[in-house]
Amino acid sequence: MDLKSELLKSIWYAFTSLDVEQCGKVSKSQLKVLSHNLYTALNIPHDPVALEEHFKDNNNGPVSSQGYMPYINQYILAKATEGTFNKEIFDELCWMMSSKKNCKASVYQGLCSQRDCFKLFCLFNLLSEDRYPLVIIHPELEYLLKKISCAMSPEWDGSLLDELLSQNAALQDGMSVWEFLEHLSAGRLLHVESKESFGLALDDVFTEMYHNIIKKGYLLKKGHVRRNWQERWFVLKPSSLTYFVSEELKEKKGEIALDENCVVENLPDKEGRRCLFCVQTPMRMYEMCASNMKQRVDWIQAIQMAFRLRAEGKSSLHQDLKLTRRKQREAFQRSHSNQSSQNEPIADEKQHPSPEQHNLEQHIESIIQTQREVEAKRKEEERQEREEQQGVQKDLRRQLEEANEDRERMATALTDMEKEVHQQKKRIQELELTQQKLEEALNTQIHARLEEDRIRQELERQLAEEQMKLAGLLLLHSQRETLAVRSQEEVLHNDSSSVSTSPSIRELEESSREDAEEAHDPPVVSTPTPPDNQPAEENSPHQMEKELGTQSTNNLMLKHWKIQLNRLMKPITPGDKVEHLPIKPSCPRQGQALISTEFISKVQTGIPHEKGNGYNPSPLQEEEE
Repeated sequence: MDLKSELLKSIWYAFTSLDVEQCGKVSKSQLKVLSHNLYTALNIPHDPVALEEHFKDNNNGPVSSQGYMPYINQYILAKATEGTFNKEIFDELCWMMSSKKNCKASVYQGLCSQRDCFKLFCLFNLLSEDRYPLVIIHPELEYLLKKISCAMSPEWDGSLLDELLSQNAALQDGMSVWEFLEHLSAGRLLHVESKESFGLALDDVFTEMYHNIIKKGYLLKKGHVRRNWQERWFVLKPSSLTYFVSEELKEKKGEIALDENCVVENLPDKEGRRCLFCVQTPMRMYEMCASNMKQRVDWIQAIQMAFRLRAEGKSSLHQDLKLTRRKQREAFQRSHSNQSSQNEPIADEKQHPSPEQHNLEQHIESIIQTQREVEAKRKEEERQEREEQQGVQKDLRRQLEEANEDRERMATALTDMEKEVHQQKKRIQELELTQQKLEEALNTQIHARLEEDRIRQELERQLAEEQMKLAGLLLLHSQRETLAVRSQEEVLHNDSSSVSTSPSIRELEESSREDAEEAHDPPVVSTPTPPDNQPAEENSPHQMEKELGTQSTNNLMLKHWKIQLNRLMKPITPGDKVEHLPIKPSCPRQGQALISTEFISKVQTGIPHEKGNGYNPSPLQEEEE
């Protein structure tokens, strides 16, 4: 059946759906809408004026199917080209127009969904007879049901179909698509366990028969550039062998165009691969590997069948099988009619067989016997080959089990090694962290030791300086004590003899000046001595007063140096926090002890203020007292 006949079946359903009155005629406005939809679905240019020009002689009344057929053949079917449109979309358009009127709502509530009904509609048109109204006869209906049943389970039970045909004699001449859908959805034609399994089986049969797929399945293919083996999903059609990444058909990897120059042949086992075969084209060779021997034989036979269909110019395997079944039925009917017409002469010949007939019967019996022997020999060879294949399969199964065991052992060993490596890495990280911490502690200890050495050297230097200061202070203290004793002796001596007052006071001043120079202090300003021409009696009270003031000043200075000496003798330790007493603003260093030079400078600045009024102690001295 060519493309035009297939399209005309779907158009017939669309036309009859517009015939509301069932008189075989449709209005021109409806035909315009139908024609426009057909132009769009077939992807051909739309000519809106062609319908008016074709029916310009018959402007009154509707157009019958006989009048619409020439227009369809000339303006629609003649322009349709295979491969330029999607036939499934075209059939779906016709199904949508006809199902609204003819398909009952109860059909969708049973076994078949709306999509399943559309697939069955397409398969029905594929197997229906080429006469209108379209019907499917008993052998083709049984073939379709057997395909669906075998897709669900390996067993086929035709008792339901025989029972239905025996109960309804009108269905023996043929069944329309709407009757077929109604009976199938009601479960009167097939034993179906579940609706899901039926849907999956119907989808497989629809893909195989409607889309002209001879065979499909997974094969290993060797790459052309990268010579590695990859698993691909192959789809074989009469004109091509297409392979995809997976059975979802989302990513197409390549296509092999099949023509009369292509060859398919077996390949010897190599690279550890069995069941190899190749498809040789004029451009390159495609190497493939099947899962077992049976799959390789099936694929080779299927590809050879595609070559045969291509050579005969046929585009569909199931159309070819349908024509073959039709020819067989016609030949059977002719032989049955001839046999019925020759039954009576044959019966007479059987009653009186001639010698020639007897010889012929013997020859036929010998031929039959020979055929039986050949058949028995063939079966024996098949049995031996089957046993060999079973032995090979057992060996392969055993090798596969050993390989799986080796793989599991290797995987276990690899897992243990990975765990050990992970533990070693963790241990190394811990050791590196410990080493880093130890290095940091060592560096800290080294820095602390260096700091301690620096502080110790600084303390030794300060101790040496303080020892030198202490020696100076002790010397000064001894001088002060000597001066004090000497002053007391002079006072006692002056009480007894006031005549020699002036020389004693002068000696005291000179002694104090020498002591101040030894201590690096500025010279003490003393009261000028009275002139020699003044009488001693007039200057003696004033000199005594000055002497007492100087003595009190020396006592205070001696007391202050003792306090300083006590401070300097206190041991100094690094890091001690000493709570200091509040320091008055007059102190040159707040919170720290005065060194000897600063103290002497402070005292010297306070001495000039005591001109004739006695010694005025500084705030620091008052705080010390």
